[in-house]
Amino acid sequence: MISKTYAPGDIEDKWYEYWIKNRYFASKPNPEKEPYTIVIPPPNVTGVLHMGHMLNNTIQDILVRKARMEGKEACWVPGTDHASIATEAKVVAMLKEKGIKKSDLTRDQFLEYCWEWTHKYGGIILQQLRKLGASCDWDRTRFTMEPDLYDSVIEVFIDLYEKGDIYRGHRMVNWDPQARTTVSDEEVITKEVTQKLVYLRYAPANEEAGEGVVIATTRPETIMADVAICVNPHDERYQHLIGQKVLVPLINREIPVIADEYVDKDFGTGCLKVTPAHDTNDYELGKRHGLPIIDLLNEDGTLNEKAQILVGEDRFVARKKIIKLLEESGALVKTDVYQSNVGHSERTDAVIEPRLSEQWFLKMERLSQPALENVMNDTIRLIPPKFKNTYKHWMENVRDWNISRQLWWGHRIPAYYLQDGTVIVAKSKREALRKAQHELQLFALTEEDLTQDPDVLDTWFSSWLWPISVFDGFKDPENPDINYYYPTNDLVTAPEILFFWVARMIIAGYEYKGQYPFRNVYLTGIVRDKQGRKMSKSLGNSPDPIDLIQQYGADSVRTGMLFSSPAGNDLPYDEKMVEQGRNFCNKIWNAFRLVKGWSVSDRPGDNQLAIDWFEARFNQATAEILDHFEKFRISDALKSVYSLIWDDFCAQYLEMVKPAFEQPIDAQSYQATLDFFDRLMRLAHPFMPFITEELWQNVADRAENASVSISAYPAAQPFDTGILNDFEILFEVVSSLRNLRNAKGISPKVELPLFVKTDKAELYTRLGSIIRKLANTGEITCSESNLEGVSFLIKSDEFFVDLAGEVDAEEERTNLLKDLEYTRGFLNAVMKKLGNERFVQNANPEVVEKERQKQADAESKIQTIEEALARLDGNAG
Repeated sequence: MISKTYAPGDIEDKWYEYWIKNRYFASKPNPEKEPYTIVIPPPNVTGVLHMGHMLNNTIQDILVRKARMEGKEACWVPGTDHASIATEAKVVAMLKEKGIKKSDLTRDQFLEYCWEWTHKYGGIILQQLRKLGASCDWDRTRFTMEPDLYDSVIEVFIDLYEKGDIYRGHRMVNWDPQARTTVSDEEVITKEVTQKLVYLRYAPANEEAGEGVVIATTRPETIMADVAICVNPHDERYQHLIGQKVLVPLINREIPVIADEYVDKDFGTGCLKVTPAHDTNDYELGKRHGLPIIDLLNEDGTLNEKAQILVGEDRFVARKKIIKLLEESGALVKTDVYQSNVGHSERTDAVIEPRLSEQWFLKMERLSQPALENVMNDTIRLIPPKFKNTYKHWMENVRDWNISRQLWWGHRIPAYYLQDGTVIVAKSKREALRKAQHELQLFALTEEDLTQDPDVLDTWFSSWLWPISVFDGFKDPENPDINYYYPTNDLVTAPEILFFWVARMIIAGYEYKGQYPFRNVYLTGIVRDKQGRKMSKSLGNSPDPIDLIQQYGADSVRTGMLFSSPAGNDLPYDEKMVEQGRNFCNKIWNAFRLVKGWSVSDRPGDNQLAIDWFEARFNQATAEILDHFEKFRISDALKSVYSLIWDDFCAQYLEMVKPAFEQPIDAQSYQATLDFFDRLMRLAHPFMPFITEELWQNVADRAENASVSISAYPAAQPFDTGILNDFEILFEVVSSLRNLRNAKGISPKVELPLFVKTDKAELYTRLGSIIRKLANTGEITCSESNLEGVSFLIKSDEFFVDLAGEVDAEEERTNLLKDLEYTRGFLNAVMKKLGNERFVQNANPEVVEKERQKQADAESKIQTIEEALARLDGNAG
């Protein structure tokens, strides 16, 4: 017998080890089976499990477990991403604690520390996923920096370079001064910040410049890099200044006043300082007017010697000091408080600097066309489809991808430079030398004459190949795995990496395999706290998922997360949902203990009607659940499972079939109940793998190595709608009788005489024994005429309960009058809606019909109440 209370800690490790030992999650190509494949969105090797991972991986596990039970060759590939910026930051911090600077080390020495850190901490999150119950094929675990995947990235770079899609150019990029690397546009998070808007005067350099100009800027620390002042050519205020010169405050360098329609006359003072090295728009303006470029910032955001003043100061320290210097010099006119949007690095949260830099880029226009077309025509489905418009906008305005990063940890760019700057792209220095000797006829060249590019590739440049590279599709393009498992079926990920990763994987799929990498993209919501904030460690608003699992159990956390998590909508996390998940587990556990505690006899039973009803209800619910799965309504599928088990099985079916106190149940009913439990556990298993395995194993004697995880998932079978309709009436009768007891304060032990005015005597005769059992009534007496007693109406049948001696007549009259007033008000509201022509003409016909049914029910109820009042008055007379 199982334990009295559900203790998840006693079963979770046991069953996970059992699954692993029996290799239920291992997969290999099987031509006899349909493949079902998911590749995990590889978490950062630096990471630990957070609430977003919990939601994402729970959904993946549900899909994979269901597919496995449906007889498909289910393969869920796990792995991790090397996370260049994040890992370097971790290693640099670790070295700092040891008193070591990155600059003290050679590149190879630093990489040794990176590998040491990765081997020590890199597998933590994958171990944590086991606690969640993730049924990954762990033998297939991949890492973006392992040799084969590393080589794949290099091969793709070389291929795209030789196609002319990769180039090196001097461009304005996003610079992260803390990580000292470029970041892509998608890695820049815009935040609204409060800044000082500084108004300062540029003095005239000649008499024609009059009093000079006043400009407004939030970045006074960059004025030393100004190369012009720009005004709108149609701004009458500044016509006299165009072509004149003014002096940059503090350093008194002359700069021209130019005109360009880019300047907004109504913003600030209508004058713009032009700093091409430190503003993207200024850079474009400078190119149009042939202006020089002065870059006054170092890689770490400190001022360099070109600033002339405050050299070596951090940019934000310099900003404060410059304002003070401007005030002392008399150039400061005023300062205002100003709200503006400022870009921050997603990885370090440092304020991004626009910076001119020589970088490697991937042309995106040609490559992105198939990825755009095949999402818009639903060859690849985004779920929910509301994200198609966002995807379309981004893909139609796609910019070349800056793929180089100024880091050491990552895939080093396979480009080698000769002393004259000639670039040779090759897999290795030896291969580059061979190319130089044979293609450039430089036979005297040696490897010492070649210098490899120091940069590494953007982390996403490896993960965009993930669905192909994890199956060695680049190393061995026709191997059995890639031919069987690719394209994969479903991708589950977060909307915020739709362009970082999803779009780019689609691009790579069409470029290198000629087809999509996955059929469906399920976009989860973001897990937020009660205040609507995204959960994060920095805010301290995120619980530790492992702590939650230890406290509540993995099944409780999984179901709790999913109860209110429709695709694409943010999840407002509340621990009460996890408590609800635990309550659900306890309900199932206690129901099983109840059934297993029954003694069994060979006497015939009278529960066939209840068994037939639950059989129909089970198949009806299964059809609903499968439909939800088909439409990727995973949360709705869970709710249907929950309702079937809690409401239909526990609250209704078990009450109908359970034997009287200390009495046995008949063998047929007992076996039918166990069979239902078996099927319910299979239906619930993808959502709640641990408790369902424990109970399924205890339902019956199982074969060695049997598991619910590889048993057949229930299929939708035809069901009898007639019995469902009949039992809908039965449950309404029982509910009405229970409500009547509560309202009148009548003990459940008091047997109630029950009469019904109906032309369906056969129905109530058939349902009578169950009604008597659930509601404690006497034999149901059917009649076609009015009867005495308190009455209620169900589906045009009027029920009467003789409460003589149990109810005060005046109290009953008062209650009936209240009910009559409420029902008339309800009918009035329905009639107003039906009297609205716009509603009747425009609403869905089913909605209109439902309102008309409400009208008929209300009118019938009013008639019944009025008749009951008349009977009370007659009895009183």
